[in-house]
Amino acid sequence: MQPTTFLNRVLEPPRYGYEQQGVFYKPTTGELIREFWFRFNPFSNRKNWLTFFGWASTFSLVIPFFVFFAKYFSWPLFFVGFIYSMVILGTHGTIWYHRYSTHRAYKFRNAFARFFVKYAVVKIIPDEIYVVSHYVHHQISEKPGDPYNVHGGWLYCFLADAIHQPIRKDLTEAEYLKVTAMMNHTGLRCNSYQEYLKWGSICNPFFTVLEFACNWGFWFAAFYLLGGAPLAFAIFASCAVWAFGIRTFNYDGHGGGKDKRKEGIDFNRNDLSINQLWPGLVTGEWHNNHHLYPNGARAGFQPYQLDYAWYFIRFYHAIGGITSYRDYRQDFYDKYMTPYLTLAGSSTTTA
Repeated sequence: MQPTTFLNRVLEPPRYGYEQQGVFYKPTTGELIREFWFRFNPFSNRKNWLTFFGWASTFSLVIPFFVFFAKYFSWPLFFVGFIYSMVILGTHGTIWYHRYSTHRAYKFRNAFARFFVKYAVVKIIPDEIYVVSHYVHHQISEKPGDPYNVHGGWLYCFLADAIHQPIRKDLTEAEYLKVTAMMNHTGLRCNSYQEYLKWGSICNPFFTVLEFACNWGFWFAAFYLLGGAPLAFAIFASCAVWAFGIRTFNYDGHGGGKDKRKEGIDFNRNDLSINQLWPGLVTGEWHNNHHLYPNGARAGFQPYQLDYAWYFIRFYHAIGGITSYRDYRQDFYDKYMTPYLTLAGSSTTTA
């Protein structure tokens, strides 16, 4: 059984529980679906509004997806959308949600510099849903209470933002202040404690809807001016793909629950995270490296490990938008890579 700490209890537990008799409990498909609908309905409980909004906004992206394929499809636009979703949205997610919002791997010079990065792409994930639960994930990765525990299965991870990632609705005022402290650096307008008791969230419904509406309106107009309706619908169609696809990442990034770690590549042995070529090459998300150095601004350590997120952070630092960052590449080589290569060379010589 996990010790009770603040991060262990900050998320709302599902009705089926995280564990039974002291071990992780893997819910059935039926239990997962029932819990999803229980958390999804804002009419039965207004504190479900954030879960409803997250999935409603995601499903609304299906509209431009079908419009694009029915009316505007072309292979060049398909390729543009592919790059936008796989590379640009993915890299931005690594830069903003992962390395800054959760792990504070670097510091912005001011609020304007932060604003530019935060809204540099079409916004899809409410910050609160990602950040708080990701703190928990790193504290108890693959243990009961991990909001997207790979041992729960693919659907467990896919539906995690609705059934495992929202914060508790019964936090004390002191606990709630600790939660808002996790978010203050992101520029989020946090609810007061009284507003939290009413809405069950850190973010406010009005300001969240306004934020998304302004962001989507700006980017649709920008893409429309650049390439007309075909380009705008192509980009927003690609956002639909990313919005659904990102929900599967942690399951794949932890080997689908199997030990797929490789010698000389995956040096973190505290969990099943792996360095996958595709997420790494297109977004800089070398997941095993990230779990090895969670608060690092860089995850691509070896020569072939491209890291576009890191390149952007270095560029933004060079032009003054970022004042400092953490880079553990040398530490990685000193503690892991060089000793491994030395041992491997010694074994080859002996053989």
